[in-house]
Amino acid sequence: MNRILLLCILLAGCLYEASAQYAEHVLPGATQTARYLPLLKNKRVAMMVNQTATIDKTHLVDTLLKLHVKIQKIFSPEHGFRGNAGHGEKVANSVDSATGIPIVSLYGQHRKATAADLKDVDILLFDIQDVGTRFFTYISSLQELMESAAENKKTLVILDRPNPNGDYVDGPILDTTYRSFIGMQPIPVVHGMTVAEYARMLNGEHMLRNGVHCDLKVIPCENYSHKTFYRVPIKPSPNLPNMAAINLYPSLCFFEGTALSLGRGTDKPFQVYGSPSFPKQGYSFTPRASAINPTPVLKDQLCYGFDLSNAPEATPHAGRKIELKWLLDAYRMFPDKSKFFIPFFSKLAGNNILQQQIVKGLSETEIRKSWEPGLAKFKAIRAKYLLY
Repeated sequence: MNRILLLCILLAGCLYEASAQYAEHVLPGATQTARYLPLLKNKRVAMMVNQTATIDKTHLVDTLLKLHVKIQKIFSPEHGFRGNAGHGEKVANSVDSATGIPIVSLYGQHRKATAADLKDVDILLFDIQDVGTRFFTYISSLQELMESAAENKKTLVILDRPNPNGDYVDGPILDTTYRSFIGMQPIPVVHGMTVAEYARMLNGEHMLRNGVHCDLKVIPCENYSHKTFYRVPIKPSPNLPNMAAINLYPSLCFFEGTALSLGRGTDKPFQVYGSPSFPKQGYSFTPRASAINPTPVLKDQLCYGFDLSNAPEATPHAGRKIELKWLLDAYRMFPDKSKFFIPFFSKLAGNNILQQQIVKGLSETEIRKSWEPGLAKFKAIRAKYLLY
């Protein structure tokens, strides 16, 4: 029996490796220039892109300029056009030194492209690598760009990219009372959609502000499905430096709403968590200020906790889900429970229920059961807009 079990494990490992190799053949929408260049011909183009908008190792802006596309301006999301601005850092408008193209920051006070921003633009292009969570702000920027396009009668072309967390749907549904830029729609924490699928849902379910409808063109990925393991070639934000961080992000981001550090200011952001008040044994780390994390939580304080960078959950696997065990264990370990949560937690969770459940001592099974009705309803809606 043990030999049979071992063979099954080895076979599963081989199948996983095969799927990982297959993922190398995934073609994001940006690579399929013949499908979207006709849409851009003789048009003044504005692009919402960042450092992830590449074809192989060449930035999409450079590729399109060589193909004689007239790029009027670049709109940049959180972290800026080059993706090197820190968490929440406001980025000013600028000019790209390499191309001379104006860059308009759409993060901070000026989040939405105005009629003035679009007066010299005929068509919009969106190409940004997302990681598939409600609180990652690129889908919020996408929504506001769709609204601007609709209100100003512009077509928006989305060059789709795979979702590295696109194989599962999980978490509490956002209560719109807690709507913010890190959660704009009543969706779960992990939505299991690519940006193009998500945009199709925003249109189809009339989720855009004032019920507007965006003229949307999608260039889909090729050789991709929601069971595909996709290794993101360029880090999508400064604090998601590798696939371990991306895989752990849906679970560990909840710690942003607590008194704990989740590794900002270390070489393992979103891969560790801890506190000076935890038992002084095992793994330890000290958050330090840096260009991308000038004021990390618990800066210069020695924290004790856990390193998950090599945990099984840090790699893709069948049956993935949000892991609540780390959050529940941390709450139990924290000495002064009245100071464990900060108000930001409810924005991340999308409600005030999860915090109440943790304080009451509910088990992970009990908490997850409370998510089931909302997840079932969302999955039915989601299914209508899937492309893969």
